Amino acid sequence: MSKQELYDRDHAQDSQFAKALHGDSYKKTGLSALVAKAKNASEVANEGYFKHWDGGVSKDDEEKRLNDYNRLTHHYYNLVTDFYEYGWGSSFHFSRYYQGEAFRQATARHEHYLAHKMNIHENMKVLDVGCGVGGPAREICRFTGCSIVGLNNNDYQIERANHYSEKYGLSDKLSFVKGDFMQMEFEPETFDAVYAIEATVHAPKLEGVYGEIYKVLKPGGTFGVYEWVMTDKYDETNEEHRKIAYGIEVGDGIPKMYKNEVAREALKTVGFEIQYEKDLADQDDEIPWYYPLAGEFKYVQQLSDYLAVFRTSRIGRLITTESVGLMEKLGLAPKGSKQVTVALEDAAVNLVAGGKQKLFTPMMLYVCKKPLDAK
Repeated sequence: MSKQELYDRDHAQDSQFAKALHGDSYKKTGLSALVAKAKNASEVANEGYFKHWDGGVSKDDEEKRLNDYNRLTHHYYNLVTDFYEYGWGSSFHFSRYYQGEAFRQATARHEHYLAHKMNIHENMKVLDVGCGVGGPAREICRFTGCSIVGLNNNDYQIERANHYSEKYGLSDKLSFVKGDFMQMEFEPETFDAVYAIEATVHAPKLEGVYGEIYKVLKPGGTFGVYEWVMTDKYDETNEEHRKIAYGIEVGDGIPKMYKNEVAREALKTVGFEIQYEKDLADQDDEIPWYYPLAGEFKYVQQLSDYLAVFRTSRIGRLITTESVGLMEKLGLAPKGSKQVTVALEDAAVNLVAGGKQKLFTPMMLYVCKKPLDAK
């Protein structure tokens, strides 16, 4: 069987599995979608994901996860998408927060800022790499008027994204397709601009995904990315530092966290010219980017945000975890659902620890150009 035939077979199997697992739950949200899952298929997804994580941080352990990055990420988002939407909304990313600014407003501004720095406008055809359920694509489409194609390797998230596009009357501007960002099937030089928001961290090798982006981008086109990286303060040989990084990897479906210098060099290696570079998580903001995960209610700016922050706070996550555990015992939620919430809880703890020690940033912003004379 050829490589393409194997690729097509795996895609078909993923699609069939997603349909068996999720059914029509893409029309629901949060915990109501969770209880609508097929219990047996959910157990398979749970086992398929957590088999990658046994506490091993050796080079061999990392290599296994890197080699199986596609399956690992696919299972991860089958398991966590409903939890993400329940606790965070449909834009799966962090943001900077300002005094007097509501949570959803900050989320939208963070997306608008990326579009602004990239100079995206209405006549552009844009690619969203790792589009999730399409929250940022919808916002950037409305903000700029551009047309966006969302690329995702998870069938359930694609269904949800297309459902929302139809629901909000954006189907003429937005489309979402299945694909592996390490081997894109678009024709070379298809897009005027490409962006990725906290998604390419799932790549086993950054040169791989950046190289694919470079290929499908037109000469003179712009690539903008909010990248998850460990900072210069991170020391791989420091046991506490590695524990924090591993906790982030397990709870966020990441085969391997890399340092900022790795991302920077990968962009240059594939041919990009870096025009703007800034760690937006390290700007001495009065309100830290991780405050919702830390449950720091003193930073809440609007009354309407208390529920969102409570859901993602330590107390809120504990209530959710135990509620899901009870639902699991009663047969309402699939087996393993509590294990997923515990992993997300642990990831939140490590994200906050990494943020407070400035070992990690979820918003290392790079804005790059593909040279006009690129071959």
